[in-house]
Amino acid sequence: MATADERRRAVGARITALRERRGLSLSGLAREAGIGKGSLSELEAGQRNPTLDTLYALAGPLGVPLTALLGEDTGTEGTSPHLAARLLHVEHLPDGSTTEVFWLHVTPGGIRESPPHGAGVVEHILVVSGHLEGGRAGAELTAGPGEALQWVSDVPHTYRSDDGALGVLTIRSPRDPAMDPGEPGGSSGRG
Repeated sequence: MATADERRRAVGARITALRERRGLSLSGLAREAGIGKGSLSELEAGQRNPTLDTLYALAGPLGVPLTALLGEDTGTEGTSPHLAARLLHVEHLPDGSTTEVFWLHVTPGGIRESPPHGAGVVEHILVVSGHLEGGRAGAELTAGPGEALQWVSDVPHTYRSDDGALGVLTIRSPRDPAMDPGEPGGSSGRG
């Protein structure tokens, strides 16, 4: 099992490789992701723990699914205020798309605002316990145990629960034609 320092360095190396593959400068990616250049530099150097919010902000401009930055080890966790996600599985499909499966825990009382992912990215949540309000900002829906929500997440979207919710989240990301097969984030080498 990797140490926290090793995981941070691995995330940093993946961010750097994907940024360079996209031909983006540190400043350019920071600007597109809406984060500080210094923060991005520290992330790439493995000196800062990335939050889910930061990784999602970076994944959008890089055109990759979350696990391309976080890593694909089952059990890998990401947290942000009011939400925690633990990776259960990643499936790379023959068409170059990726499906990520997470165990999701939304804590009571707060709202988790997520930045847009990429074009065509679809999120689907099966609520296991509690009640979840989620979806595209301004068009959220509510689901209880055994019910599901789904939306295209190419715009800001939210998760909220008054009583705390557990669920299974799947995120399906289409192949990004700008990434060549075999490259980090490409159709045969996302990771």
